[in-house]
Amino acid sequence: MELPEGTPEGVAPWPHDPGPPFDTWPGLAPAGPESSTGPGPEEAAARTAVDLRAGPYAPGLDLVLVPARRSADVPALVGWVYGGPVPLLTALLRSWEERFGVRVVAAYGGEVLVSVARPPLDPDHAERLALEHVLSTADNIVDDPPTPFPEYARGLVGRTEWRFWWD
Repeated sequence: MELPEGTPEGVAPWPHDPGPPFDTWPGLAPAGPESSTGPGPEEAAARTAVDLRAGPYAPGLDLVLVPARRSADVPALVGWVYGGPVPLLTALLRSWEERFGVRVVAAYGGEVLVSVARPPLDPDHAERLALEHVLSTADNIVDDPPTPFPEYARGLVGRTEWRFWWD
């Protein structure tokens, strides 16, 4: 497999990943479907927070209230520096807030956890969203573990929390 011209040194081809099924940027994924019966963004965030406090990391977690108008701004306001470029992450999170009812629930170490009130419900929608997740530069999507793009995208269908981490 030949890499495109200008590929940074040390980047190796990954023969098992067919990559995104797009020849050109397809644009942002459309908003997640509205539901009159599903939880709203705040309820989805509360559920995710409860699950987090009951999980294996609970003993090491502390609750922090951040005076932010939007949850997408929390990483920048707390000075989070463990991951990708914070302005890029904030822009992605703001867009996902509007389209998918995303709320930042936790940022610890090099990880950000968000709740999702309106996840994609079909594979085509999830593929476009997965391409946006690649833009986050998160290691769990682009490096660790190397999950083939189609598999990662299928895993987003109906998922009500997204995790991003940087090593």
